[in-house]
Amino acid sequence: MTRNMGYALLAGLAAIVVLVSTAIFIGVGSGDGGFDDGAPQARNSAAPASSGNWVGTWSASPAAAEPHTSDGFSNMSIRNVVHTSVGGTGARIQLSNLFGNRPLTISHATIALAAAPSNPTAAAGTMRRLTFGNKPTVTIPAGGEVTSDSVRLNVPHAADLLITTYSPTPSGPVTYHPYARQTSYVAEGDRAEDTSGTAFNKQSPYWRYLSGVDVWSAETEGAVAVLGDSITDGITSSPGANRRWTDFLAERLRTERDAPRLSVLNGGISGNRVLVDGSKFSPNNGPSALGRMNRDVLSRTGVKSVIIEMGLNDIIKPPRQRDPQKIVKGLRDLVRQAHARGLKVVGSTLTPFGGHRGYTPRMDAVRQGVNEQIRSGKVFDAYVDFDAALRDPAHPERLLAAYDSGDHLHPSDNGYRAMAQALDLKMLKGSGPAKL
Repeated sequence: MTRNMGYALLAGLAAIVVLVSTAIFIGVGSGDGGFDDGAPQARNSAAPASSGNWVGTWSASPAAAEPHTSDGFSNMSIRNVVHTSVGGTGARIQLSNLFGNRPLTISHATIALAAAPSNPTAAAGTMRRLTFGNKPTVTIPAGGEVTSDSVRLNVPHAADLLITTYSPTPSGPVTYHPYARQTSYVAEGDRAEDTSGTAFNKQSPYWRYLSGVDVWSAETEGAVAVLGDSITDGITSSPGANRRWTDFLAERLRTERDAPRLSVLNGGISGNRVLVDGSKFSPNNGPSALGRMNRDVLSRTGVKSVIIEMGLNDIIKPPRQRDPQKIVKGLRDLVRQAHARGLKVVGSTLTPFGGHRGYTPRMDAVRQGVNEQIRSGKVFDAYVDFDAALRDPAHPERLLAAYDSGDHLHPSDNGYRAMAQALDLKMLKGSGPAKL
């Protein structure tokens, strides 16, 4: 063999190695659930070589059509501020037009890290333009939703993200989540890619259109999705401080030794009930838990287990449900929906409300009847006793004063922390349902 023939042979072998390596790299990035699985790649993203999976890091359930928004927010930029439960190396978002009555056009959307907590200014070098099917503009039909393409972005744990959308034309009522306990922002004109927050001079207590954020993670195995009412929504938690009980739970899952590697997705809607939809007089209470379980919990990205904190509003809000068995039946129906997906369900006992304007001994007897069934082990796969964690031992129909926000129904920040501490994290391990 001549020297030239030897060089040619080596060059040919090197080419084969490159082709095989490229094929392996492409396979990791797509067909087996890689970085672009379920969403086309945006031009400014690239698949990482390491393995991983998509998992929801944040969610908010669409609750209603925002009042007085019949033409939407045309020629306005909405900058939603949200807080991650886990981090990752890529991101994508979900937008909802669930309560709209006309198509919603988004012509410019971005994601960035906030420069400081609750601040509309983007951290340097983190602004990313979002696309939808590799196009900068997307039109979401009335009642519909859409997931963006993925972008490469190093998203930290417990960080604030800025998700900005711009709508150039009138679009009908805005789908929103009213009790965010987080300040977001609005600006005139297309300011979606502004890194400065100067133009965002209008504050908002709502989340608009945005319903979820996913991250690409090699560390987090999945998500625990929580279906709940105002107690899960964190309606009395400190604004902008991320002190809902689900935030404290996410902190435990991130920091405690031997904790399952799960994110936490909040599916709480204030005023929400198991059995009854919100009426036209209370639209912010959202569809019943039975009606929204699939959309707001089971369909979230990477869900491995479910927590249900529901039932108290069925007792307190008119028409008041006086039969505990009907509430229990509704809870069991929710469990069956989760079991059909192969998911384990942890439920909670109903918390004390003595001293609240809706309290009567008769209504408390209904609550106790529901709790008795839950503690019997015949409703959920496992349960966390939020009643025992929050009640005053001397007056068990009431919240302990240190855990009472002051309205005798909703916990304080300390109460929300006690709720998260009451949950045995081992309950969240394993994805299969128990045999009830």
